[in-house]
Amino acid sequence: MSSNCPSSIASSPEPAADLDDLFAEEVIARPYAHFARLRERDPVHWNEKFGLWVVTGYDPVVWILRHHELFSSAVIRGVQAAPYPPVLPEDAHLFDEVRTFRADQLVEQDRPDHLEQRKTVHSFFTPTAMEGWRPFVRQVVDELLDEVWPRGRMNVVTDLAAPLPVRVIARMMGVPREDMDTLRGLADSILHLNRGEPDRLRPLTEGIRGIMEYARPFVRERIEDPGDDLISALARGETDGAFTRHQVLVNTGLMLFAGHETTMNLICNGLRAFIAHPEQWDRLRADPDGFARTATEECLRYDPPVKSTQRIVAREAELCGKTLSPGERIRWIIAAANRDPAVFEDPDRFDIGRQPNPHLSFGSGIHYCLGVALARMEGQEVFRGLARRFDRFELETEELRYQPSIQFRSLESLPVTWTVPS
Repeated sequence: MSSNCPSSIASSPEPAADLDDLFAEEVIARPYAHFARLRERDPVHWNEKFGLWVVTGYDPVVWILRHHELFSSAVIRGVQAAPYPPVLPEDAHLFDEVRTFRADQLVEQDRPDHLEQRKTVHSFFTPTAMEGWRPFVRQVVDELLDEVWPRGRMNVVTDLAAPLPVRVIARMMGVPREDMDTLRGLADSILHLNRGEPDRLRPLTEGIRGIMEYARPFVRERIEDPGDDLISALARGETDGAFTRHQVLVNTGLMLFAGHETTMNLICNGLRAFIAHPEQWDRLRADPDGFARTATEECLRYDPPVKSTQRIVAREAELCGKTLSPGERIRWIIAAANRDPAVFEDPDRFDIGRQPNPHLSFGSGIHYCLGVALARMEGQEVFRGLARRFDRFELETEELRYQPSIQFRSLESLPVTWTVPS
């Protein structure tokens, strides 16, 4: 697909090895300059350090997404290589438990299984169905902001961004509100999945065991007495033969934590972008209803919740003059594609009125994000709610840190203060 690749690659004196450390502190903290250099130098790049292809150009990423038959989603089942970065040798045995859990997730399936499994929950996540949840989402946003309002400060991560998606998905799944702290803790443990710490398999397996045990009685109950909640939809998948019981448990757990991190990152990264660009915050405040949708899309493009995702090459493919062989891992960088100057004018500019905005933060093709309508609605309601209440936000510290993840763009903390309209 050479026609979709840059006609010329900018030369760079930087050694390729310097571009390969995806977990370097500077790359985690400030990824965009790093990925821009890689995109300019080699948009389809073989990463020697971790043994995988890294794709950063917008058109090559779109090409991959639209040729699902060439790239398998069953990465954890199809790749026998050791985890990267390396884990502690004494923890290596835990990887089999992680592999068993990951391999049964909906997102790790190829057609035809993927299509049949996705059908079981598709109707629950349609834009029309999600609009019915908007009043509840707005209510939760208001409640959370009511709680922090008298204090004059909040940690956006723990006071708003984390509790909102957990409270919403828990209501959709029909699990008790008093379990919120438990679910957040389990989600945080499971999200070590794409982190870089050598001991990450320990909290990860603890989270996997915890979420499976938590889900088990709810699944058993919904099999026997189904309702109209999301767990019941998954349970009907077992009745219809699309899922095994283990797959129902795994995907119940997936639904409980999958939207947690992405929505949390959208809120935190978006608000940080607004703080850094007060003129854009003023535009949103002047017309919250008019800009809520396009502002959310620009937050998704400018500093996306998910930095990258991966596949395994299923059939030999040619991409930008490179031969990709079966069995090789390939990871595309959403954060780089979303700032490709060949597609986005002035891509490093944060512009909440940007249209069109064909970002890839929800993917494309058959694996287009199932929860896209929910994530967009949560982002719109948060940014609209903040703009209506608060005049200006300020960071309490400039020393912000991100989780050492190659997949997620996750702030560890976002403490802010604010002023209110006089």
